[in-house]
Amino acid sequence: MKPEAWVSLSEIAEHLQVSTDRVHRWIRAKKIPVHRVGRFWRFQVSEIDEWVRAGKAAGKSTGVPEQPPEKKDN
Repeated sequence: MKPEAWVSLSEIAEHLQVSTDRVHRWIRAKKIPVHRVGRFWRFQVSEIDEWVRAGKAAGKSTGVPEQPPEKKDN
């Protein structure tokens, strides 16, 4: 079995269809599974896909995006 390839920050941003700035913010907040190789960040797509399925990209463990609070009529 061939080991999974490591991908770059720009490749993972493209895979997730987000900006590289968004990925950098997740890295700084220590929210995304990432590995440092020298001075570069590297990702495994399987780890990222699992992270997304767990709902952690949305900031919730349920996978449901956060909804704005409902307005109350006074």
